[in-house]
Amino acid sequence: MKTHFIAIGGSAMHNLAIALKDKGYQVTGSDDAIFEPSKSRLEKKGILPAEMGWFPEKITSDIDAVILGMHAHQDNPELAKAKELGLKIYSYPEFLYEQSKDKTRVVIAGSHGKTTITSMILHVLNFHQKEVDFMVGAQLEGFDCMVKLTQDNDFMVLEGDEYLSSPIDLRSKFLLYQPNIALMSGIAWDHINVFKTFDDYIEQFRKFVASITPGGILVYNEEDTEVVKVVENAENYFRKIPYKTPEYEITNGKVYLKTEMGDVPLSVFGAHNLLNLEGARHICQTLGIMDEDFYEAIMSFKGASKRLEKVEREDKGTLYKDFAHAPSKVKAAVKAFCEQFKNEKKYGFLELHTYSSLNPVFLEQYDHAMDGLDNAVVFYSEDALKIKRMEPISPELIKEKFKNENLKVFTNAEELHAYWETLDKTQGVYLMMSSGNFGGLDLTK
Repeated sequence: MKTHFIAIGGSAMHNLAIALKDKGYQVTGSDDAIFEPSKSRLEKKGILPAEMGWFPEKITSDIDAVILGMHAHQDNPELAKAKELGLKIYSYPEFLYEQSKDKTRVVIAGSHGKTTITSMILHVLNFHQKEVDFMVGAQLEGFDCMVKLTQDNDFMVLEGDEYLSSPIDLRSKFLLYQPNIALMSGIAWDHINVFKTFDDYIEQFRKFVASITPGGILVYNEEDTEVVKVVENAENYFRKIPYKTPEYEITNGKVYLKTEMGDVPLSVFGAHNLLNLEGARHICQTLGIMDEDFYEAIMSFKGASKRLEKVEREDKGTLYKDFAHAPSKVKAAVKAFCEQFKNEKKYGFLELHTYSSLNPVFLEQYDHAMDGLDNAVVFYSEDALKIKRMEPISPELIKEKFKNENLKVFTNAEELHAYWETLDKTQGVYLMMSSGNFGGLDLTK
């Protein structure tokens, strides 16, 4: 089968391209910019484009499938050529469904926690050498590629994202998977640039639950009121399995899960991660993994990439980085950090740089998000606001919305970096929350 990727360099797209190459497909692609690690990984497989840019001549009538990434625009010249030739054009999730429509599909959804839960499930299955196809959005220890597609595996585990499928398919990605088994971890307004109201956002999850195949299974977080409302109002038939935060304790900085089989030591911390773990356990049960085997495997789970991930610093200081940027994720990360290091001086840094997080209306969702930290810092770039053609935001407004008078606010990367240099990183503990890089800050030094 001959496939062509428009925007092959994306974190998800390049993993799919590699998976198809490994499956024996003929793979080509284009992009206007490709960064590491995508660049090296594509090059290693021999599918890195020779030059950057869009080349309509690459689109030929013998291509079986064109896979369109969100990074491309509606007026992309390669997309126009594909339409002109009448080629089959797939969004990323649409193509994954085509590859898995004869398998049992397990879809993990939610505003927060879905990457970690999916990673936990895959870690347990990999530990016990249970073969499944999968797609997850973060790099996981022990896995070379975060997409796997085979002819033989019976199950496919998919991280279900509520964001749009492609520039020409404005459905939420997870609505294309039609799960046999699903999990919903939580609902908290996100992607305000696409979903203008909270109800519009919730509607995507209502549709997701409605897309569960008849007689399927939904594992859901019974501690989330919005999730419970969606589940209770669902009209289709499926089995409902609720879960909640399990009992645990922290002894000498180590988290122990309280189970019928005794205390289970964990390598992750935070109530939200214990909640994620419980959801993963129920999904693994549906896949034939007994609790004893689940606990044996989960002890060695160290977390998904950039999810409360410890950074090895040259000075041996204690620093964790987290992908958190949406309000619910920030609050969960801060709460976990403060609980884990309650006797230490705690520094928390948050970078706002997505469309949603820089929207004055959406900023209200961050109220008290940094509470509990001894030293809280928010950084956003005034240049980023200009590039996004957004109105200026004052540091005073940030403090007001966060409801934190002691908040330090930086709008210039150089000033942030200068402040960073004044801190002794061997004193206290540090939590760095961003889907960016704080204007190029090196967290290892």
